[in-house]
Amino acid sequence: FLLMRNIHVTPEPVTLEGYQAVLKPSKFGYTLKAIVGDDIVSQLETEREDCLKWAESKISKPKDRCVIKPTPWEEVSTGKYLIKFSWNDEKRPPIVDTEGTPITNTDTPVYAGSKVKLGFIQKPYILKDGTTYGTSLKLSGVQIVAIQSEVGVDSGDLDEQGAAELFGSTAGFKAFEPNVTVDASPSSVEDDF
Repeated sequence: FLLMRNIHVTPEPVTLEGYQAVLKPSKFGYTLKAIVGDDIVSQLETEREDCLKWAESKISKPKDRCVIKPTPWEEVSTGKYLIKFSWNDEKRPPIVDTEGTPITNTDTPVYAGSKVKLGFIQKPYILKDGTTYGTSLKLSGVQIVAIQSEVGVDSGDLDEQGAAELFGSTAGFKAFEPNVTVDASPSSVEDDF
């Protein structure tokens, strides 16, 4: 019985949630947590059944003492799930920008709120005790779409439409209706010393 390794890809960018250690490890290694919808999780739940059957077939001890670990996703609100990934330097997934260029600057601020596309697989595991099993999610790759620094969002180059949506409309200067006002008073008062 061969287990199919289905690479799941988030069709739209997903939002990172909570503490992130994507380009630089924390003392606990690398971590990425993101929010996904029902569409991804329903695929994962169906696939998990086959993964668990495979793991059960490999367990050497009696099935009645086995422990199934919880899913590697957790519902955080209706239809929204937090998925978690962790890895070490040897298993580091490729991380690219929107043009497919590898991101090598480990100081790139990829924090909660950043938007990414994810490619990942679900795989079964059996712990060394021979009775505890479950599935884990492993990243195949990450595309960073928009970064959320601790200060604000950098979504790259905004076009005119994007800038208009970013700022909305405000009373004041209009390119096609200049409303020039002339004020002869000084703009500030300087002290002599």
